[in-house]
Amino acid sequence: MQKKQLVSIIIPCYSQAAFLDETLSSVLVQTYQNWECLIINDGSPDNTDEIAQKWVEKDNRFKYFFKQNSGVSNTRNFGLEKATGEYIQFLDADDVLFDTKLELSLQTIENAVNEDIQILFTNFRMFTNNVKITTEPYCNFQQELFTYENLLYKWNDGFSIPIQTAFIKSSLLQNIRFPEHMTAQEDWIFWVNLFKSNPKVLFINQTLALYRVNMASRTLSRDMLEDQLKAYEYFKDFLNEEDFHKMSLVLISRYYKKSGYFITKYNEIKNSNTYKIGNLIKKSLRKLHILNLSKSILRKLKF
Repeated sequence: MQKKQLVSIIIPCYSQAAFLDETLSSVLVQTYQNWECLIINDGSPDNTDEIAQKWVEKDNRFKYFFKQNSGVSNTRNFGLEKATGEYIQFLDADDVLFDTKLELSLQTIENAVNEDIQILFTNFRMFTNNVKITTEPYCNFQQELFTYENLLYKWNDGFSIPIQTAFIKSSLLQNIRFPEHMTAQEDWIFWVNLFKSNPKVLFINQTLALYRVNMASRTLSRDMLEDQLKAYEYFKDFLNEEDFHKMSLVLISRYYKKSGYFITKYNEIKNSNTYKIGNLIKKSLRKLHILNLSKSILRKLKF
C-alpha cells in the first residue's frame, strides 16, 4: 500500500447506545489502522455520552463531540466539517464494518491507479441482533446500478444504498452536504447531488459491511410516503424540467401499481367471512347506539 492515507469514520449517534459498543468494536479491529473515528452525539437522551467517553479513553483515534439535537443530516455535516482524512467512511451507530473494510477499499482504489476512483461501494448483508446470523441484502448490487439516472428513478424501487457500503474521497464532498430540512430520504438527495457530477465509481462484490434491521426505524414507518413527497418537492427545484418530468412519470406509475395491489388486497379482505362478520357486528352496535361506547372501551384497553 502507498502512503498511509487517513480515513475519517463519521458516526452520528442518537438513541443507539445499546448498539454503540458493537459498532465501535468493528472500527477498533480494522486491519488498516490509520483512521480517526468521529463519534458525534446528537443530543441523545440515553447513555451514549458514557459509552463514547469510554472509547476515547481506550484509543485516542476516537474523537467525541456533543451537540444539541438537530437530526442525522446536520450531524453528518458536522462530522464532515471536523473530518481531516483523505477518505470518508460513514457508519451509523447501530451498523457494523467487517475488519478489512478500510484496507480492502484503499487497496482496490490504489490498484485502479489509472481510473481515479472517487467512490468505492462494497456489498453488504443484513442482521437483527446477532452479527453471526445474517440474511441476504435487500437489493442486488451491480456496477450498472451506480449511475445518476438509476439513483434518480430507481431509488426505493428495490434499490437504495446503505451508507456504510460507501468509501468516498473527501475532496468529492467539498461542496456536498446532507439536506438538513429532511427527516428521512436525506440519503437519496445526498447521493443524487453527489452523482450529478458524474464521479468515478467502482463496485466490488465483497461483503464488507452489515446493515442492522431495526423495526423502529423510520425507513419502515408510515412516514416514508410523506418523506418521499418532501424529497420530490426538493427535486422540483433541483432538477431540470426534463429530468423532473421523467421522475414524475416514474413515481406516478410506481404508486399507481402499488395502489392497485392494495386495492386488490382490500377487496379480498372485504369479501372474507371475518370482515363480513365484523361488519355485521358493527351494524348491530350502531343500531343499539353503543358503537361510540364500544370504541371508547377498546381505546382504553389499547386494542
